[in-house]
Amino acid sequence: MSSRRTHDPDALAGRLLAGDRRALARAITLVESRHPADQAVAEVLLQKILPATGQQDAGCAIRLGISGTPGVGKSSFIERFGLYLTKAGHKVAVLAVDPSSALSGGSILGDKTRMEQLTRDENAFIRPSPSGGSLGGVARRTREAMLLVEAAGFDVVLVETVGVGQSETTVAELVDMFLLLLAPAGGDDLQGIKRGIMELADLVIVNKADGELLKPARLAQADYRAALHLMRPRHPEWTVQVLLVSALLNEGIEAVWTAIGAFRAALTASGAFAAQRRHQAEHWLMRELQDGLLDWLKADPRIAAELPKLRKAVGAGKTTPSAAARKLLEILRR
Repeated sequence: MSSRRTHDPDALAGRLLAGDRRALARAITLVESRHPADQAVAEVLLQKILPATGQQDAGCAIRLGISGTPGVGKSSFIERFGLYLTKAGHKVAVLAVDPSSALSGGSILGDKTRMEQLTRDENAFIRPSPSGGSLGGVARRTREAMLLVEAAGFDVVLVETVGVGQSETTVAELVDMFLLLLAPAGGDDLQGIKRGIMELADLVIVNKADGELLKPARLAQADYRAALHLMRPRHPEWTVQVLLVSALLNEGIEAVWTAIGAFRAALTASGAFAAQRRHQAEHWLMRELQDGLLDWLKADPRIAAELPKLRKAVGAGKTTPSAAARKLLEILRR
């Protein structure tokens, strides 16, 4: 007999909706599980809590993506920002989209001591989710984790990325607003900021604007404003702002929250806020479908027999990826 623990989705949903933190942690673990039995329960659970997530309602939780390269002070900013919000009466959830190390399996937020004060705050919830080598998979589960924390009563959801590539685009497809943290730098250093990441930003935050770095931060603010002026904004209703913040001195945090409120008000008034959420939900339907079809494809015994040979042939340059893919699809049509 299997010793695997089973979950009652009705009981778990009830505890989750009542704000039980242990139930929330258990629910996220459930949706992240790859075990078929867990996945079946997770689907029932998500369906039960869906009405409590707000979805596209005016009063629904705000979903914020936060990105920045290592060393920019992202953890310090998130902690200061989170503490400011909880003090103001909000409930804050921090979720991590983290490409785990292939060697250590470690995750960016695995060490919660980086946000020690926020971790101890009863109105905050921090959840690191290592990718296990599949960034897209974590993003899928992160979307479901967002629904769970919203159902548990958290009205501000922060989705953190490592800030080095594909994760930015992935997270931008999950959240209402994308915040980009940058270090005080200007001039030639501006060239090091990827144009694609800048184009995703709805709000740019120059952190560490204090002490000897205050002047460089102001110069960077002017440089980034000039650069953004040359880019097409993501939303016609919104002009991207560049704000100065010092997480160390706890300065500029209120201005960030004010800008977020203005952004939401502008997009809500035009209907773009709800439209973006609908588009994102439809996008993730297609992502789920693609991933599910790929899993189904790999499970087919005919494909399982042919795929290793075709992968080897592609790697050796004996055939093209498109030709190999066509051959596999032809096998399915037989």
